[in-house]
Amino acid sequence: MAALLSACASVPDAPSTLSGRLAVSVAASGASPARGFNAAFDLVGDAQAGRLDLSTPLGPRLGTASWTPGEAVLDDGRGTRRYADLSALAQDLLGEPLPLQALPDWLRGRPWPGATHVPGGNGFAQLGWALDTSRLPDGLLVATRAAPPAVTLRVRLSPGGAS
Repeated sequence: MAALLSACASVPDAPSTLSGRLAVSVAASGASPARGFNAAFDLVGDAQAGRLDLSTPLGPRLGTASWTPGEAVLDDGRGTRRYADLSALAQDLLGEPLPLQALPDWLRGRPWPGATHVPGGNGFAQLGWALDTSRLPDGLLVATRAAPPAVTLRVRLSPGGAS
């Protein structure tokens, strides 16, 4: 009987992991040349608490960003730096203030509940970004920000990358 009851006990859901590759392209603006960034990633958590592991396309670890309410931490293997929020951490890590807090929701094809959004033809607009979610069934999300400098974020989820 005890074995039967323990089999029926519910186990809390483990946080889902999203994995894949991301590319950030920043257009030239004024005296700043165009630049880009590519990485493989594993993302666990949500806007409140989580972890983003980044590695080079060939495998070596670039860094781990983790966050909880009121704090964001970046460990790049040489040291740990603390930030007031994820936007400041993204600025330091990626060179642009990407809305990392929204990324877990965006990669699931939904707007982040922490800001208003406007539905659009192939997705929605939020936080100054236009998101094309039409190819998410194929594992591709494209987000663009037109404000100077123009930025394009392309994310390719690994097959089974949303577990």
